[in-house]
Formats: sequence, C-alpha cells, structure tokens
Amino acid sequence: MADAAVRIATERLSAMYGKSTAVKDVTLSFAANRVHALIGPSGCGKSTFLRAMNRMHELTPGGWITGRVLLDGQDVYAPGVNPMQLRRRVGMVFQKPTPFPTMSIFDNVAAGLRVGQRRPKAELAETVEQALRGAALWDEVKDRLATSAVALSGGQQQRLCVARTIAPQPEVILLDEPTASLDPQGTQRIEELLFTLKQTFTIIIVTHNMQQAARVSDTTTFFYLGGMVETGATRQLFTSPAREETEAYITGRFG
Repeated sequence: MADAAVRIATERLSAMYGKSTAVKDVTLSFAANRVHALIGPSGCGKSTFLRAMNRMHELTPGGWITGRVLLDGQDVYAPGVNPMQLRRRVGMVFQKPTPFPTMSIFDNVAAGLRVGQRRPKAELAETVEQALRGAALWDEVKDRLATSAVALSGGQQQRLCVARTIAPQPEVILLDEPTASLDPQGTQRIEELLFTLKQTFTIIIVTHNMQQAARVSDTTTFFYLGGMVETGATRQLFTSPAREETEAYITGRFG
C-alpha cells in the first residue's frame, strides 16, 4: 500500500448491499492512470465491490462493509468522511445512462459543480466545455447545450454521464458495465474514450464482455462467488491464467 502510484486500494474488504452477492475478504490495489477490469459471471460480487469503493452501497437499505477502502492512503469509511465529497473524488457511471431528465445538457454536466462553493459563470462554462471535450461530446452538442439531455442518443447520454462525472476532476472513475445498454457504435466510442481518460484518471470497469476487458484494460481481476480468484496484467491473465477457474471462465466453459 506504500506505493505512491496506488491511489485506491481495499484491505480485507467484505461488503453487501440489498440482495446482491456479498463480497468476501478482498484485498486489491489499483495503480494510477490505468484501466482495471473486473470480470466474472453475474452475481459474483463485482458491482457490490465497485459500489463499496465510493460508498454507493450505503444508499441501499441494509448495505454494510467490513475492512477498509483506502484513497491516497486514507480510509474512506473513517469517521468524519463526507460521502458526498468522497463521490466527487471517486465518481461513478452506471450500466444505463442516467442523465437528469429535467435538466439541460449544460446543467447535467454542471450539476456536481454547483454543489458547495459558487463558481463564476465564465468559470462554470469553461469547466463544462472541458468536461464535454474530455468525454468526446463537445462537437456534437455545443450548439444545443440548453436543450434537454434526454433528447440525446443512448451513446451520447452515456458520454454525457461521463462528462458529468469528470467535471469535478475526480481521482478515480468507477464504470459499472457502461456499454451494456449501448449499440456497437456507442460501445466503440466509450471504449475509445477510456484510452484518453486514463491519462488523467484511474479507471475501474466492471464488464461481462471478455473481448472488451482484453481491449481496454491494463489489469484484470476475476471474481467468482463473492471472492477474488485471480488478478494480474490483462495480457497475462487472458493468455496464461494461473487458476483453473479463471481459464474455465475466459474460455467460456461456464458463466
């Protein structure tokens, strides 16, 4: 955990929310400016693990955790940590696009920026533009920023959610199957975006798509039945996994 390049890590993390599969005793660290994929069959605990990293699981009744989640060496569950402020540092994008339906494109991106201190209009506009450019969406929406966000296509809405997430300049971005509801073109745009975003952010992505994990990630972790089975460099894990269960999963023998 002492490695300066590690921005977020878990120590003996066990967690659960709602009726989801519990995560059991997982210790992992994620180096900065990399894409880290979490793979495994449905119900193996990937999303529970992801949600525990920025305390999103607490929003579901019955959510609990033991162990620690460290962000820059500090436990995000320590007394006095504000969950809302934490989620500005560890942002999250969900499986289905979640634009705020009553807000314009501009206001969707600016929503998180308006929490807390007031920003001058010029600064707010500049930050919104930078976020939309960072999400590869600016050129498509710059002439209709005042229109409803729900008028965008599914792929554009998901990139809008990415823009909203990166606008406050988080350290870590959590992606929970961000392309599951998108068509192939929308999926490709999101995947291409990850290569750019990892220059600035640390990215952890849950995916059921083995080809996607192989394409976009630097490291991959395989979860099964709530536990971590194997983790390592993506190329190594997909070509010569150390565990029989990992090989069985990535070759399609179960899952």
